[in-house]
Amino acid sequence: MKSLQILLLFLSLSTFAQKSSEADDKKAIIALLTAQKDAWNNYDIETFMEGYWESEELKFYGAGGVIKGWQSTLERYKKSYPTKEHFGNLHFVFNDISKINDGAYSVMGEYHLTRKVGNTNGIFMLILKQINGEWKVIADTSAKVK
Repeated sequence: MKSLQILLLFLSLSTFAQKSSEADDKKAIIALLTAQKDAWNNYDIETFMEGYWESEELKFYGAGGVIKGWQSTLERYKKSYPTKEHFGNLHFVFNDISKINDGAYSVMGEYHLTRKVGNTNGIFMLILKQINGEWKVIADTSAKVK
């Protein structure tokens, strides 16, 4: 009986540790996306792009189709948002953050961009992966909502 109690205690602690780790992952992911939002709102595209995986394997899927690579994604942002007025003020709503497997999560949400050249809103789905101890966006699908 005592060994059964010890086993149950071990299993509960193990489950608690996993939940705590998942909560820590989600906090870190939200912190990364919040830092990206803050960089955007400061018209700092270089710092904003630090949240993306700097690789030719990065994928961005939007109205213009699939763009591959970190540099191509940066160029797309610079072309689509050429001035501070185009950047505006970004706000995120996170609707779902789900673990895919150890070291990978999906994030579904909304973006709201308030700006002088016209407001825009949309939805997004991000895939984030922990790379060298840091969370990075490895895939981004974003679409404007009419």
